[in-house]
Amino acid sequence: MAKALLGYVGGSDPRLLAEMRRLQQRVQDLESELVRIQAENDALAAAASHDALIEVDVPQAEPALT
Repeated sequence: MAKALLGYVGGSDPRLLAEMRRLQQRVQDLESELVRIQAENDALAAAASHDALIEVDVPQAEPALT
């Protein structure tokens, strides 16, 4: 009964299998892009924190006499 409800007719539909493969490939592509973007974000965050650690000694400006 469950097989009939799912549309099982003695074999897997080749279109369904092709769609499943396409979606699995898309998921893999998105996962690899996510890893790449996270690495890029980590590099940018490290560069930003490095820039924040570099302090330049700038003398404080004295108020102008009025």
